Amino acid sequence: MSKKQLGGRLLQIVIVLVGISFLTFALTYLAPGDPVRSMYAVNGTIPSEAVLEATREEMGLNDPLLVQYWNWLTGCLHGDFGTSYSLKTPVLTLLSSRLLPTLKLALLSLVMMLVIAVPLGMISAVYKGSIFDYIVRGYTFLGVSMPNFWVGLLLAYYIGMVLGWLPVISIGTGIKPMILPALTLAFPMSSKYARQVRTAVLEELNQDYVTGARARGIKESKILWMHVFPNSLLPLITMLGLSLGSLLGGTAVVEVIFSYPGLGSLAVSAISSMDYPLIQGYVLWIALIYMVVNLVVDLSYNLVDPRMRSNMAAPRSSKKETRQTKAGANQAAAASGTSGSLKG
Repeated sequence: MSKKQLGGRLLQIVIVLVGISFLTFALTYLAPGDPVRSMYAVNGTIPSEAVLEATREEMGLNDPLLVQYWNWLTGCLHGDFGTSYSLKTPVLTLLSSRLLPTLKLALLSLVMMLVIAVPLGMISAVYKGSIFDYIVRGYTFLGVSMPNFWVGLLLAYYIGMVLGWLPVISIGTGIKPMILPALTLAFPMSSKYARQVRTAVLEELNQDYVTGARARGIKESKILWMHVFPNSLLPLITMLGLSLGSLLGGTAVVEVIFSYPGLGSLAVSAISSMDYPLIQGYVLWIALIYMVVNLVVDLSYNLVDPRMRSNMAAPRSSKKETRQTKAGANQAAAASGTSGSLKG
């Protein structure tokens, strides 16, 4: 990716963030209900109408939409996302404290997913049409058809309650409280990734270099893991970036089921209590993280696939050759003109 393309992507991120922030702010502004009344209700207080009106005026909720949005946006540019109505804590502090647990959960679920999906996809591709292939394909159909909340409830009941192997409530330190929610997220993802791995490996197995490697007597396992699998990584990297971004913003249901203290459970509590500053800050954070992750994935293409580097180098070399050709043509024209004048 050239500097011009990188600058364009960064400008695109800024424009999208402004659009998302305004849309979120407008939706919370138009949402039914009174956030001030909900704020007092959370604390168990029933204020008078005069107190409610004074609080709205103090918080700037009586200002027009554009004025409120501009005040909030300028505060965000200075690192002030507002204060939570229900928790009386700065939004930035709340989001920062919940980001790390959600990031740990997302990374653990991605690792579990890769451990499950890559071997299953490879086995299904190598033994295409066999009983192993049909078992893996049945597993993928089952995983795609089951929603996360249903998988989480089944795991919590059988593994957590009936067998008692793992805690159902994800409270405490260490990896053990994270296994059930991470497995809940990894199971549906592994079905999608196993299909993708199977498709990519089957496509690579039909390439000429695989036939040549087999003709030279190279072991099948070495062909698979040293040649076929690395060439199948590019679509997986794209999907991993998208999955990481969606996991950071889409774990709310799983976090609520297992009482996991992450960003998703914080967002659910903010929505239920009409905590508008917290909702707006959460949406803005998730959008920023998602786009930054996608940008990092695009930049990583050059490291994984040498063909991307060669494609970038080709236009530069062609431009250089064009300039050299023009310079040579100009020199030839000048030389011919000089010789003509001498003959004259």
